[in-house]
Parts: sequence; structure tokens; C-alpha cells
Amino acid sequence: MAVITISGNLGSYAREIGQLVARELGFDYVDRAILTEAARALGVPERAIVGRDDRAPPPHLRERIATFFQDFLDHSAVAGAADPMSAVSGLEALMATTYREAAALPAAGEAELNDRRYKEAITTIMTGLAARGNVVIIGRGSPAILRDCGDALHVATTAPLDTRVQRVAERDGVPPAKAKEYVEESDRGRADFHHKYFKVDPSDPDLYDLVLNTARFSTGDAARLIVAAFRARTTPPTPERRE
Repeated sequence: MAVITISGNLGSYAREIGQLVARELGFDYVDRAILTEAARALGVPERAIVGRDDRAPPPHLRERIATFFQDFLDHSAVAGAADPMSAVSGLEALMATTYREAAALPAAGEAELNDRRYKEAITTIMTGLAARGNVVIIGRGSPAILRDCGDALHVATTAPLDTRVQRVAERDGVPPAKAKEYVEESDRGRADFHHKYFKVDPSDPDLYDLVLNTARFSTGDAARLIVAAFRARTTPPTPERRE
């Protein structure tokens, strides 16, 4: 199965680069916005907390992932009649949960999404998407969940804090101080999420096959480097010629 995961802090251009990689390879592109939109295709109402830079997926991808979600609901514990986190209501809670909110979920609970249910569900979804192959997955713990997937290429995007703050300020039209607050809050939520569910530090380079400083590469160049790395990993070596 052909899988690329791309993870990065806010303002490191992980999503933008991932979209370029998916386009170049002809892969599906999946991020939190895509998952939320696909869940909505099952009748899940839109949640106000969806990221401000989210974009709706093309219809074919939305329908494909919605079909996957229906299978997920039909065959997983999330759809169990005795489980209070049932059917689309549970999927709504799952897809609408941010890193910060997921990190704050209770350890146990009888009537709400809790950390055990969340981890089981997000792991099932990520491994299911990977099993279908030909996909670029953005974040959501994917490099930790799929670390033993031998054919996956795991990529991290990074950039200095001041660079990321400037990008977010320009993107959102907010003062640098506000952008810095937003970026730092996002960084804390992302770190807490990975520590809680996967006992890893998302800034640890050992999680990844390739780490790119996007302050030194354009999004296009970064995408080309990822595509080249992916092809190098998946192309059988040429037999050595013997004279």
C-alpha cells in the first residue's frame, strides 16, 4: 500500500505541501477538513470548530471516504448498540475534535467520547485509510499510528517560530502578537495530543523518514523532494551489472 503521512506545526505548510504531493502522484489527500466533510455526507452537521483554512474535498473523494466511514460505523465498536458513542453522533464528535480538545478528553466515561474511544476510533480510521493505499494523510497522529507500516513514508514539515507566526498573521490578517498566541496554543495542543495518545514527541525526528525546514524550501520544492523520496523508497533497485 502506498501511503505518505505529512505532519507539521501550524504555519509549516504541511497541508499545502501535502496537496501538491497528492496531485503529483495522483493520490487521495486526507486531512481533518476532508474527514469532517466526508462525515457530513453521512448526515453529520458541520461543526463550528473546523479549522479556518479548511477546504471542501472534491465530490469523488468525499463520497469515497464517506463510504469508508459507513463501513467503519457498520463494523466497529463505535456503531455498537450498547455503546453510547454510537453511529453518526459518535463520528461527529470524533471528526470535530481538535488536538487540544482530544488531549483534554476524560480517561473514562459512560456517556461521552473519552480518550480510549477516541484512540481506538482514530487508529481504526487511519489504518483503514492506509490499507486502501494511494493516500497522503495529514497529521492526526498518523506517523505514530502507522509507524510499523513498512511501505509508508513519514514526513515532518517545520519552520522557525517567527516564520510560522508571520505566515499565520498574513494568512488570517491578524496582528503578529495574536498570531503568535494562536500558533503557540496550537503547538501545545499538538504536543499534548501526541504525548497523551501515543507517548511520542511530535518534534522527535526519529518518527519521520524526512524532515523539511520550509523556511528554506518553497512549497513546490518541498513537494518535489517528498515525491522523489517516495519514489526512491518504492522503486525496486536496479540489479548491479557484472562484467
